[in-house]
Formats: sequence, structure tokens, C-alpha cells
Amino acid sequence: MTRMEDRKENFSDIIDRPHPTSAAHRPMPLQDRAAQFSPFAALTGYDAAIAEADRITQTRHEPGDWELAELNEKLRLLLAAGDHPVITGTYFQPDSRKQGGAYVSVTDRLKKIRLPERELLLRGGAVISLDAVSGLSGSIFSQGNDDP
Repeated sequence: MTRMEDRKENFSDIIDRPHPTSAAHRPMPLQDRAAQFSPFAALTGYDAAIAEADRITQTRHEPGDWELAELNEKLRLLLAAGDHPVITGTYFQPDSRKQGGAYVSVTDRLKKIRLPERELLLRGGAVISLDAVSGLSGSIFSQGNDDP
């Protein structure tokens, strides 16, 4: 016996019967039938976790003695300034979700220096921690510094 004859013999009771159709329901459209077999997200949040792992953060550079002395001199100049100079403060902002962070630069007019809290307040509302500052720049630091 061939394979085809085996199949016919196994299904001889239903092989010649018409395809069953429901009298109560219309046939499902082919597009909807195909949607049953479309892929689904078995691991919800997996793509977001991969994207988060790919996000690059920087490590914080600890300033040396020379850099700290330079920052202290610039802070002294800011304290002595009578007006509210425009400065650019670069500081390290830790990442809230993973180790490391990013260096951020903000340019604005200085509003106030709060020494007890060790913070620089800028007019736009930014607050920069003096402990996180890695650099200060602005025209105030280049004016009148020609002393030998």
C-alpha cells in the first residue's frame, strides 16, 4: 500500500464529506485569521531594558589639586563681584537609573551663591552644587586678571 492509500484508509469516514460551515457565524476574514498568528511580546519591557543597557553614562572625574585651586579662585572672584555676571557652569549630574552620569553645562546670570548649602543659584532657576562643579567660565574670569 502507498502512503496516499494509507491516508485514505485512515480517514475514509470523513474524506468525502463537505467542509463544515457554521450556520450561526460568518467565516472569519483572511486578514483576521492571519492576525492570530502574528508575533507578540512574550517578554514585556525587554526592549526597554536593552535600550537602557545601551545608554552610555560617563564616570565622574575627580579634580586634582590644581583644578580645585583654580575653581576656588573663580569662586572667590564670583563672591567679590558686585553685579550678577553671566557664567557657564559645568557640573556632573549623576544618573538616576544607573551608575555614572553626564557632564552638563548651563549658561545663565548668577543670582546668588549660598555658601552654607554649597550651591550656585542661577536666574533661570538652575541650582549647581559646588561639590559637583568641574568648571566655571565667563567674561568675569578674564577681566582685570593681568596682575603679575
